[in-house]
Amino acid sequence: MHLLKKYGLCLLLFGTTIQTIRAQLKLAEVFGDNMVLQRGKPICFWGKAIPGDIVSIRFAGKNRKVVAGQNASWRISFPKKKATTRPLSVLVASSGQTIQIHNVLIGDVWVCSGQSNMEFPMHREMHFTEEKQQAYLPLVRLCNPPPAGRFIYGTAFTDSLNRRLTKDSFYLWNGWHVCDSNSFASMSAVAYYFAKQITAREKIPVGMINLSISGAPIETFIRKEALLQSGNFANKAQSNWLTNPDLPKWIKERGFQNVGGNKNGFGDESGLNHAYKPGFAFECGIKPLLPFAITGILWYQGESNSLELNRAQEYKDLLKLLISDYRLQWKEPQLPFFWVQLSSIDTLTYKSQYWPLFRNEQRKLMNEIPFGGMAVSSDVGSKTDVHPANKKVVGERLARWALHNVYKEAIIASGPLPLKAVLVQDTVVVYFTYSHQLQTSDHQPVQGFSLDGITTVAATIKNNTVQIPVKQKPLHLYYAWQPFSKGNLVNEEMLPASTFLIDILDR
Repeated sequence: MHLLKKYGLCLLLFGTTIQTIRAQLKLAEVFGDNMVLQRGKPICFWGKAIPGDIVSIRFAGKNRKVVAGQNASWRISFPKKKATTRPLSVLVASSGQTIQIHNVLIGDVWVCSGQSNMEFPMHREMHFTEEKQQAYLPLVRLCNPPPAGRFIYGTAFTDSLNRRLTKDSFYLWNGWHVCDSNSFASMSAVAYYFAKQITAREKIPVGMINLSISGAPIETFIRKEALLQSGNFANKAQSNWLTNPDLPKWIKERGFQNVGGNKNGFGDESGLNHAYKPGFAFECGIKPLLPFAITGILWYQGESNSLELNRAQEYKDLLKLLISDYRLQWKEPQLPFFWVQLSSIDTLTYKSQYWPLFRNEQRKLMNEIPFGGMAVSSDVGSKTDVHPANKKVVGERLARWALHNVYKEAIIASGPLPLKAVLVQDTVVVYFTYSHQLQTSDHQPVQGFSLDGITTVAATIKNNTVQIPVKQKPLHLYYAWQPFSKGNLVNEEMLPASTFLIDILDR
């Protein structure tokens, strides 16, 4: 009898615990104190509650209610609002439970993603000491959830890390933070400088969500179904990624180091979960954000896809697939998307021989992506370090594209971009966009042009064109066609010309 009573008590306690778990009212993890909600678009809140219970939200003077579905999910939308610097609050209630969110602003939200150069934190950036004195930016809010394995490289993951390799645990959502000298130190430096420029010019709140992952290939950020349906890239998602010949060799080596020995880890028919697994970062980071309205996306990635010729050649189409699918998933066909062209590094310490080709592929994508733009960074690279420390220039150049395209500011968005090269008698004449006041960055003769990709040729600037004397018609014109760029062509804003390879036309 005593045992039966004890058993019954255990069942009662167990049932009570289950009810407690089920009864937890939850908001999606992106919501929290100090957040920024997107202006000019419907504002959506969502989360979990007891199936069948009523969930109510009070926000910005309005009340909304909804019944939680049988899967415990609920979603409530509010009308679009204008930007405001006046702090707002959110009150969510259901079954006697409440969640309060404070210090909420309405402004523009940008998602930044990519690999280590986007992840690169402010405390390592070359201007950190001076920037720390002016980092309090109350209109800038930072959301920086670290992925499992951040800053852990060529070693096996611990058990605690392996347990985080699920779609619900991979990113550790640690809230929103007002930008100040403490919170900005671990944030993406590129994202910080971008936000600083936008708030300075537009006087509106800006929220930055950083989903970048060190070393990650582009394939992990693309939805798995998009890869499978793409035709050309379906093979990337059809077999165990750790042995898949259609993926970059380097990321498979790192994957084996991290999880290759974890035979009981989380995974599926595509192999063990990992930050580099095709589709995994999308599933963990982008997909949960899709109901959350944003202004646009910043992208700095490519190094992990640049180490083999075939991987470099396919990158443009992979990035095009990613952009198209993100716009489809967010139901925003004109969602702004701005990316950073790979910087410069010598081949002595890094396998960068394909970087000129890679940069050119990134440039060519600009002709195929409306509402997009590319920030050139080859002039601020490092000969020996794949992580150049000057991220201020990069963030500010991305901000130029946003200010020009999104905020309609009268600002020059880019350095010179080639339009065409034409043979006029015995001279190749090169025409550019963004070419007002063509000049050189060092006031020296023009450097970086070549007719064969190897041998440099003399060039001069005339009437905002570049002119190159030739003895016979060449087929192609190259510029900055070295892993560590030697080009010095800039425009009136001292913005550098992009690496390029174009055909030479007859007049």
